[in-house]
Amino acid sequence: KCAHLRLACQTEPKPYYMSKLWWCGITLLGLGEVGNFAAYGLAPIAIIAPLGSVSVIGSAFISVSFLKKTMRAADILGGTLTVTGTYLLVTFAPNVPQELTARQVQNYLVSWSFLVYSMLEIIIFCILLYFYKRKAVKHIVVLLMMVALLASLTVIAVKAVASMVTLSAKGKMQLTYPVFYIMIILMATSCAFQVKFLNQAMHLYEATAVVPVNFVFFTTSATISGVIFYREFQRAALLSVFMFLFGCLLSFLGVFVIAINKKKEHLQIPFIDCGHIPGQKLTSKIQPDSHSSRYGTLNDEDN
Repeated sequence: KCAHLRLACQTEPKPYYMSKLWWCGITLLGLGEVGNFAAYGLAPIAIIAPLGSVSVIGSAFISVSFLKKTMRAADILGGTLTVTGTYLLVTFAPNVPQELTARQVQNYLVSWSFLVYSMLEIIIFCILLYFYKRKAVKHIVVLLMMVALLASLTVIAVKAVASMVTLSAKGKMQLTYPVFYIMIILMATSCAFQVKFLNQAMHLYEATAVVPVNFVFFTTSATISGVIFYREFQRAALLSVFMFLFGCLLSFLGVFVIAINKKKEHLQIPFIDCGHIPGQKLTSKIQPDSHSSRYGTLNDEDN
């Protein structure tokens, strides 16, 4: 974001992929995703999925330093709720063995609980896809529900692949089993279609609406898939389950509070202030040309 803002304030903007700062950001994003992938091999899905709320808190606080945003009471309140919820869900998350062999993954794939769950997912996804394709229903809930259904398959595959890679690195070779490559294909395919529908949602709706709704749907579907496929709450006490769900609820509320605050701030500042961008000495402000035919719109040749 910082790189894009700097480029926007240049008299002769160069392509973003020519910016060293942009490549630094992409590299850090990649490292973060590698860590996220590795985490699935070391901890239950029920812990990793809700911890995505930490990135929302990080974005809110980092934007104060790098993008010179104003810290507001809603950011502090949302961050406090999210941190409290994160502490609860990590404390009361299920404690199950995480070293999953290829044979265990095979057994989970053919279990009756997962077969019933996958059939329900396919039926619901086909119904949503019918409304999306045939009836042209592109409501945010429809789009993000399809993303969440695909995400449940993605996290199942990611955890299986990460666990088998981790075991192989420890000397227990798992990469010779066909299920390893089946999971890689499932992971890549479901991830690609997730990106398609998520991009559609981001195109049609404000990011401040997409981010919290997607976080809630993704976390819910990922946790359910972990419960059904990996049986993560099989021996958990009722109090632990309740406190875990309460922690998730607090995290959801915190993310919504931060996102709503961003929406209000976005509406109040309709221009880019180059004087607030780190490394820039300009004090002028960029304002769109209201007389241009492109003001506030995107040209679409296909209407």
